[in-house]
Amino acid sequence: MAKHGKKYNAARANIDRAKLYPLEDGIKLARDGGTAKFNESFDIAVRLNVNPKYNDQMVRGTVVLPAGTGKEVRVAVFAKGDKANEAIAAGADFVGAEDLIEKVEGGFLDFDKAIATPDMMGKVGKLGKILGRKGLMPNPKLGTVTIDVAGAVRESKAGRIEFRVEKAGVVHASIGKKAFTPEQLRDNALALVEALVKARPASVKGTYVKSVGVSTTMGPGAKIDVNELLARFR
Repeated sequence: MAKHGKKYNAARANIDRAKLYPLEDGIKLARDGGTAKFNESFDIAVRLNVNPKYNDQMVRGTVVLPAGTGKEVRVAVFAKGDKANEAIAAGADFVGAEDLIEKVEGGFLDFDKAIATPDMMGKVGKLGKILGRKGLMPNPKLGTVTIDVAGAVRESKAGRIEFRVEKAGVVHASIGKKAFTPEQLRDNALALVEALVKARPASVKGTYVKSVGVSTTMGPGAKIDVNELLARFR
């Protein structure tokens, strides 16, 4: 069993592990319970009643967090001509066509998001093994293969995140930093949960969201009242 320090144990003592908290209360308890000396990420875990091994129960998508992620996002865009100029104007960090592809083949991966125009995908496709391992491969379903490269760059910079259900049926996501205000964390959490609700597979019957928990990277977590949370979207 992992051993925790006095500060962690004191923070955990303030959270009733058997209680389901309203979102705002749970966020405040988890945020206040972060004891690390660095600005921890603030995370949410949503357990869904899905089995992602079946294609019709895969939950995946993107959402723009209203308060951003608290991280500097470096964006690479595979485009040429006018679209390359649009990407540069929108604030992309790295823009190129064959030259950028060659650079990535040589080991360059100093970016957090990759976007491509449709006409570039025939060539970008050969980077699948490189970008795929890092979760960076442009994908039209995630809005990263698009004609609107300027909009995609701005959204990525503003706080667009990708979510995908894991094998156990859980969606994990970072929705900000401990330094965020409780209101910012609440707004980000609501945006993600709303996106998950909208992404509900038609094949899922009965309960969809089974549980929700929030925590800082190294702090104790708080369980959220799912019924109270979901009532906000009805």
